[in-house]
Amino acid sequence: VQLQASGGGLVQAGGSLRLSCAASGRVFNNYGMGWFRQAPGKEREFVAAINWSGTGTYYANSVKGRFTISRDNAENTVYLQMNSLKPEDTAVYYCAARNVGGWGNEEYEYDYWGQGTLVTVSS
Repeated sequence: VQLQASGGGLVQAGGSLRLSCAASGRVFNNYGMGWFRQAPGKEREFVAAINWSGTGTYYANSVKGRFTISRDNAENTVYLQMNSLKPEDTAVYYCAARNVGGWGNEEYEYDYWGQGTLVTVSS
């Protein structure tokens, strides 16, 4: 499956952005999906994940209550709505897909990765 992330940009602290990840190549609703991010000089970290049907989600503590992951299987797209953004949310955001339908919160659990989209939050 090929993944294309988009929606990144520059936003002021307290603002919002919505990231999208469009998938192609195989049956999208077979896959659990996740978002990860990598800040400058840091390792990539888990942000949020969703199961194949959208009924199960999981978030990193750092984004819980501010970010929402969702998916539209008819559109082969997963979203990450980011509200109340903070400068520490600045990172390249990656979407990922795994060959099982449940969500996962570790990088090794994912089989396919998108190219990343940059989110910059100014103070």
